[in-house]
Amino acid sequence: MAGTNPSPVTKWRRHRQRQGFVRVEIQVRKKDASLVRNVARALADPERETEVRAILREKIAAPRPGGLKALLASAPLDGIDLERSRDVGRDVGL
Repeated sequence: MAGTNPSPVTKWRRHRQRQGFVRVEIQVRKKDASLVRNVARALADPERETEVRAILREKIAAPRPGGLKALLASAPLDGIDLERSRDVGRDVGL
């Protein structure tokens, strides 16, 4: 089938790719589908993209400072006994 014209969908996708867009397929719960569409629409809007991207990075994609150690340090440990008795090992008879 050499020489056939690409479909309008193929043309549209190539056009969007040249503009820097990438096609992403995700699966979300039905109740979240409109929310995800609205986020994608906001990111594609030149007037809102910078603000929306900053909000998403701050609220969702920002790495937590300090990593696991900071997370454990901030965990509520009220009522948990963290003291251990010193284990000196066992006697080894020679």
